[in-house]
Amino acid sequence: MATIKKRLAKDGKPRYTAEIRLKGYERQTATFQRLTDAKKWIQDTESAIRNGKHFKTTQAKKHTFADAIDRYLSDVLPVKFTSKEQRNRRPILAWWRDELGAHVMADLESPLFAQARDKLLKKTNKSGKPFSADSIKKYFGVIQNVLKYSVNEWHWLEVSPLRDRRVEMPELPAGRVRFLDDQERERLTAACKESANPLLYPAFILALSTGMRQGELMNLYWKAPANPPTETAWGVVHLDQTAIVLHSTKNGERRRVPLVGVALQTVRELSKVRRLDTALVFPSADPDCPDKPIELKKAWATALKRADVIDFRWHDIRHTTASYLAMNGASLAEIAEILGHKTLQMVRRYSHLSDSHVSNVLASMNAKILGSGH
Repeated sequence: MATIKKRLAKDGKPRYTAEIRLKGYERQTATFQRLTDAKKWIQDTESAIRNGKHFKTTQAKKHTFADAIDRYLSDVLPVKFTSKEQRNRRPILAWWRDELGAHVMADLESPLFAQARDKLLKKTNKSGKPFSADSIKKYFGVIQNVLKYSVNEWHWLEVSPLRDRRVEMPELPAGRVRFLDDQERERLTAACKESANPLLYPAFILALSTGMRQGELMNLYWKAPANPPTETAWGVVHLDQTAIVLHSTKNGERRRVPLVGVALQTVRELSKVRRLDTALVFPSADPDCPDKPIELKKAWATALKRADVIDFRWHDIRHTTASYLAMNGASLAEIAEILGHKTLQMVRRYSHLSDSHVSNVLASMNAKILGSGH
């Protein structure tokens, strides 16, 4: 049942208050300056209610943003994220709670988040340096997740105030791309092979061949452990499938990593001399801590020095893999799939390395449909 009541406002002009009462639903009201608008609102709202698409505005007025953050902290964070990621997100959520927590959900609009962005631009980190664009992106990424649950799961919001990129983010830097040239790769491979630590070479070969993250590599098992790590991703080697299956990765999805060539041969050789007191592929050298991953920092630093490779971190092996893939014709989508990125944004830094491949593809297409030319 719907009714419309007319009254005169203080300015002497008419106002039309529309009211909808449907059994099993909360009373809905709205006021308009024109009768036609009131009638249209009734028609649209009744249709939305019957189709189950009407948003209950009372929820948005009943809960504050602090309520949403608290619910996220108690219901979502412990279930969806590792202990390490929980520690990373808690101070970010605390900042948002202090900044916008007092606002009711119905009052959350993009200008409030734009003001918050400007405050973050003036914020400093523990070193006293201004917040980077990447840090600001992380703050917004976390709070966008809270807003997503507020819309989709709890129905405390109809739409997110951050939808459609309504708040402009600062430009992110292009990102570091340091990869080994052919001579550096040969020298470093030889230095790792000659290392006093027998696990450095197979770890290096596996990292270079697959592009796996260090945390994924150091938490590899020959068989699934009874108590897998919660702080980082972990995986299991399946030699019968010539692959590694990574569980609980950084982006939250399982990933299958093929083992081919020298990497496959290296893992097979490693399996023949594996320790029996642990299921880890790269266990600690300490006999009292067999289930702790090995520490390669000292052996890695020594190998870099012997190979005369400067300004190169372990994580740059991953960049090296991606760069080689790009230079050998892999598409950005293929690189993203191999590295375990959900979007292409993180792999666009390698796009310039595949320019020649793109040129060859275009040349091939043109030759086929237009002829070689004269």
